[in-house]
Amino acid sequence: MDMLNPPGWPRPKGYSNGIAASGRMVFVAGMIGWNENEEFETDDFAGQFRKALENICAVLKEGGAGPEHLVRLTMYFTDKQEYLGNLKGVGEAYRDVIGRNYPVMAAVQVVALMEDRAKVEIEATAVVEEG
Repeated sequence: MDMLNPPGWPRPKGYSNGIAASGRMVFVAGMIGWNENEEFETDDFAGQFRKALENICAVLKEGGAGPEHLVRLTMYFTDKQEYLGNLKGVGEAYRDVIGRNYPVMAAVQVVALMEDRAKVEIEATAVVEEG
C-alpha cells in the first residue's frame, strides 16, 4: 500500500489523505458497539467505539485480514459533541485495537442509528496484498 499525500500538504494526524492498494478486498459492514450476542455492555461512547473496532477486527480476521490491511473507515456518530468530548478515550481505543495503521477516514454525524442504544457505527474496507 502506498500512502498518498499531495506535495505541500501537511501530513494528516490519525488518518491518511489517500491510499493506493491492490489485492483481495475485504468489506466489513457497519459494526456497532455490541458483543457477539448483540447485547450492549456499555453506554459509554469510547467503550462502544472500542467494541465496534474489535468487531471490525473479528470480521477482518475471518476474511484473512487484520487492522494493518485497512484502507478505509467510515464512522457514523449520533452526537458530534459526544465524539469530540471523548477523543482521549477514542484515541486510546483506536491505538489499542487498530494500532498505528491510518486508513483514509470519514466521520459523519447522523440523526440516529438502527439500534437505539448505538452511539457509533463504523464500516471498513481492507485490501490484502497478494503474492
